[in-house]
Amino acid sequence: METYLLDWANLLLRWLHVIVAIAWIGSSFYFVFLDSSLTPPVDEQLKKDGVSGELWAVHGGGFYHPVKFAGAPPKLPEHLHWFYWESYSTWLSGFALFLISYLWSPSVYLIDPNVMAWSPAGAIAAALAFLVVFWLLYDAICRTLGQSENGDAKVGALVLVLVCIASYAATQMFAGRAAFLIVGAMIATAMSANVFFWIIPGQRTVVAQIKAGQPVDPIHGQRGKQRSVHNTYFTLPVLFAMLSNHYSFTYAHPQNWLILIGMMFAGAAIRQFFVLRHGFKLGRNAHPWPYAAVGVVVLLALIVWLRPAPVAAVALPETVDYAALKPVIEQRCVMCHGEALASKNVRLDSPEALKQHAQSVYQQVVVSKLMPMNNATGLTDEERALFGKWFRDGAKVD
Repeated sequence: METYLLDWANLLLRWLHVIVAIAWIGSSFYFVFLDSSLTPPVDEQLKKDGVSGELWAVHGGGFYHPVKFAGAPPKLPEHLHWFYWESYSTWLSGFALFLISYLWSPSVYLIDPNVMAWSPAGAIAAALAFLVVFWLLYDAICRTLGQSENGDAKVGALVLVLVCIASYAATQMFAGRAAFLIVGAMIATAMSANVFFWIIPGQRTVVAQIKAGQPVDPIHGQRGKQRSVHNTYFTLPVLFAMLSNHYSFTYAHPQNWLILIGMMFAGAAIRQFFVLRHGFKLGRNAHPWPYAAVGVVVLLALIVWLRPAPVAAVALPETVDYAALKPVIEQRCVMCHGEALASKNVRLDSPEALKQHAQSVYQQVVVSKLMPMNNATGLTDEERALFGKWFRDGAKVD
């Protein structure tokens, strides 16, 4: 029953996490686009009111005219919308999902004895430390260098180095699948912490200053904008890290840390293209195609590098029936998919059960090679080939 309830919690939390992440990323992308697309106002009254930029847009059968005030608006509206629950709910749902998926069963998901054999408590503590330490170091870099000359370039370079170090360290400590997810969660934690510790407090300070009739200190807006821009470049790397757990050819590679760094770098470069393309349309900067080109070249290089090596032919019997698979299943599969424990509500301890899940077994064991998790039971290539032939010959259990 515990496994069944955990599966439901995993499903519902994953559903919630995707929904709120779409809301957060969507609003973030929209405001980056909006800032990049604003033009000086034409109307004299808007200029007098302190509007620094405006945009005319058409969508959903209507016309929209958003404007941005460089400082304080002439009057604060009665209803002011704040964008923060999108971020907070994304992090909370993501951490809850991380808790029940990885931290709840560290021996299965976090620890690969072939990478590092350590205690479940140590693995959990180290995984959580990645989230906290990265934020502290990243925040310290932003505090000390963010407002200096060429601060953005300095911060960007150091954060890149920090992410590379963290990626390498994670893949040397955790199972590959977990390492990718931890790096993604680490960066996502910094994104949400930017909102919680800097963007929203700065905006609250500005609102309080306006209500008190005090001059608005522009430093709060500058800091908030800086952290918001960082978040938009973090987005595509985080999304790759979160999706990678479905593709074992990335995290199971001997140089998986290089793959992780390469994919995240490609994502950030492609995001830069989309950030700058709006400015290009308005004549503010050169065409950003080199950034997209760099990202695509990195992706193509990874595709070529990871191409499957020729596999030596495995000698197989003319027919593979349930009797041939039974000893393999009992040795490699039943401890997680049997009567005592039916992980993901899947049992493979009878011919009927194996037949029922034949498609999933073929996909997980033969095609993607995701199972057994971290190959903890040592399923061999020859045994995977047996499952493959059995399925392709009709998955017979008679």
